[in-house]
Amino acid sequence: MKNILISGASVAGPALAHWLARYGFTTTIVENAPGFRDGGYAVDFRGDAHLTVLRRMGILGEVEQARTGTGAMAYVNRDGKVQASMPADLFAGDVEILRGDLARILHRATRGTTEYVFGDSIASLDEDEDGVTVAFERSAPRRFDLVIGADGLHSNVRRLAFGPEERFVRDLGVHCAVFTVPNHLGLQYTGHVYRTGGQLASVYSARHNTEARAAFYFASPETDVHRRDVAGQQRILTERFAGTGWECDRLLAEMRNAPDFYFDSVGQVRMDTWSRGRVALLGDAAYCPSSLSGMGTGLAMVGAYVLAGELAAARGDHRVAYARYQDVLGEYAAGCQKMGDGVAKLMMPDSRFAVALLNRYYKLLPYLPGKNMAAKIARKTAEGIALPDYAGAATRPTC
Repeated sequence: MKNILISGASVAGPALAHWLARYGFTTTIVENAPGFRDGGYAVDFRGDAHLTVLRRMGILGEVEQARTGTGAMAYVNRDGKVQASMPADLFAGDVEILRGDLARILHRATRGTTEYVFGDSIASLDEDEDGVTVAFERSAPRRFDLVIGADGLHSNVRRLAFGPEERFVRDLGVHCAVFTVPNHLGLQYTGHVYRTGGQLASVYSARHNTEARAAFYFASPETDVHRRDVAGQQRILTERFAGTGWECDRLLAEMRNAPDFYFDSVGQVRMDTWSRGRVALLGDAAYCPSSLSGMGTGLAMVGAYVLAGELAAARGDHRVAYARYQDVLGEYAAGCQKMGDGVAKLMMPDSRFAVALLNRYYKLLPYLPGKNMAAKIARKTAEGIALPDYAGAATRPTC
């Protein structure tokens, strides 16, 4: 029976483990964080492909129960006055859920069939004809048949197996920060967005309005602050947004007490191949479309479904399965990445005049002929794959 190591316990990794366990594989997930990570921004699923995967996993009901229920989002000026409103379908799709809530559902669904190793990471990979010897930062070395990197934009597995990050990550010139705050505006299944030149701040209700998420985006080249230097990241965010109006100062003050502060650059991952030998990549590690695309989580869940299904259909032959995985998913992933191209400039125009012009456009949008065009494009992209049916693969031997 194939023994598979997955790096990353957020969304893509546990989703893959769910399917692999169903097909009879033995799975282990290693995660650098010391435990399950809560928090994070809202992610959405839209269209038949996304919902079909959730339904076939048997978790659609749980996801719908935990949905944010977010409706239309309002653009406001520095005084909090509503300038325009954008429809829910553009932001929330069919089902929107907090990343942490989705991760919790997936962890609960897999903890009985998957070994979780928290507080550790892969130090090296030594592949031979029969498998991969994996050295860990803290645990003793172990042997696995296959290794899957589902460890995000800054994938450790990708670095070890394919090379330095800069060869594959395309920076979009934007940074973002997301964290939990009290719902002091009393938002009811909605959110407010405030935009200035090259910057965007927002807050939206979460968990049935009992709390909220603050999200900041700003145009910026790469910074020299380390990805784990939270104090340095919060200093940069404060320097950019302090005194800019609306609720920014209050949100920055609440940031100091947030238990789940997240800060990173916005980028895409472009690779010619997602596998090398017995190692393959999944989700953002292989084909991140950027958080601005609104497609990353749905793409990762579809990718997990396809990768596991192809491994089962090939009875564990990774050479056949990895090639089929990329053949089936390649065009779909490319389409999702196109959604991220150009969004940065649209979200954060670089002058107050452009901000005012865009807000004016949004105010008129409900009365324009193409008012639903953006949402239709997003839905068409999300539905741009014919999902294979791997139901028969569950009965095939995997060794």
